[in-house]
Amino acid sequence: MTDLHKPVQKKFTALVLSADRTADDPITRQTGAACKAFASVGGQPMIIRVLDALTACNLIDAVVLCGPPRSRLNDCPPLKTRIESGEIIWLPNKDSPSRSAEYGFEHLAADTPVLLTTADHALLTPQIVQYFLTESLNADSDATVGLVKQAQMTAVFPEARRTYFHLRDGGVCGCNLFTFNPGGRALVEFWRSVEDLRKQPWRLIARFVEPGIVLSYLFRRLSLNQALHTLAVKSGVCVTPIMLPDARAGIDVDNIEDLILAESILNKATVPFYKRS
Repeated sequence: MTDLHKPVQKKFTALVLSADRTADDPITRQTGAACKAFASVGGQPMIIRVLDALTACNLIDAVVLCGPPRSRLNDCPPLKTRIESGEIIWLPNKDSPSRSAEYGFEHLAADTPVLLTTADHALLTPQIVQYFLTESLNADSDATVGLVKQAQMTAVFPEARRTYFHLRDGGVCGCNLFTFNPGGRALVEFWRSVEDLRKQPWRLIARFVEPGIVLSYLFRRLSLNQALHTLAVKSGVCVTPIMLPDARAGIDVDNIEDLILAESILNKATVPFYKRS
């Protein structure tokens, strides 16, 4: 008998950003791929690896791909097949990540919870996605962001060169994993405003960040909660951090070093997994 009082579990639409903005990308030069997302990692185009991880997760009921340009799709037959079959919904990308995300949101129902990630997340697994989405649902927040602790990353992958946010409670790196409930979508508009000023750093700091916050960060006195509270004040969106126990979540393929590292991880018989303490 069906329990009519049992709440229906939310399911997400995954929005994958996959623009091809650089004609002279080092990864395309190294691999000969038509665009970075089509570069082979572990014997598969990394965009296919990402799509496989998403479609295997039972908390996702649709996948929307924003980019690469339609003219590139013939260069990746497995991707073209999935788009033509309707398994993947394709949209053209815009001229920046935030504008592509905004464009993707415009094609989704306003009450749809969204998982946002990128096509270069070559080590993404169904387990990472499932964990992140489950924790995000439990957080009951406007938005969530996936993070990996610096100590965790350096312990498992000491050779990985990541960009860390050095905070009072320890360094963290991003994972290109975000969720947005309907109230969290305003964060993308804030992201676009930040992008528009990225070439004018002092105007960016003056507009969005108080000097005291900058000094706190420089002296490593800023905690993660303080940083996210500042973001909430400026954007009007409450963002909850989700610490991911699998260090692979913190590795995307931005350059040749990342590509070599991802290949080496996938080629190992057992991939290191950092257990949550």
